[in-house]
Amino acid sequence: MKKIITIGASTSKKSINKILAEYTGGLLTDINLIKVDLNDYEMPLFSVDFESEHGSPKGAIELNDIINEADGFIISFAEHNGAYSSGFKNAFDWLSRINGEVWRDKPVLLLATSPGARGGQTVLDIALGRFPFMGAKIIGNMSVPSFFDNFKDGEMINKELKLSLNKLVEDFKQAI
Repeated sequence: MKKIITIGASTSKKSINKILAEYTGGLLTDINLIKVDLNDYEMPLFSVDFESEHGSPKGAIELNDIINEADGFIISFAEHNGAYSSGFKNAFDWLSRINGEVWRDKPVLLLATSPGARGGQTVLDIALGRFPFMGAKIIGNMSVPSFFDNFKDGEMINKELKLSLNKLVEDFKQAI
């Protein structure tokens, strides 16, 4: 059975991006869905000094081991000041030091959402530009604007967005 990892690229306990990533993963059938919470992988702020003195932290090594086992990834980005959240960026930095092909040339579905009208589009654009250089085989991407208007009671209620997401999930399923 294929292993798909979902990551809400935020450390917020109530992350809407974690909700979106896990909802999207739940649309897949006949897979082993592994829900990664960045809070479960403790890592100090990345620095070459720490790395040279201590090596990679246990949390980064554990997360890297999980990534090694994956057949694909669904990642939804929180946007902090127009970029990755600091928690995700830190994990990403550590992971890239362990293996520069962070995403192992596996299929990746990139998402973003926010309460605002742009839905995290700026951070999604950053990931779309960067991730292919880090071993991501990007299958598709989607920004979900105005999360609290379009997602209620565990469901995407906006019909147009739901159709678009379902199409992306089908493309992703074909790729894995």
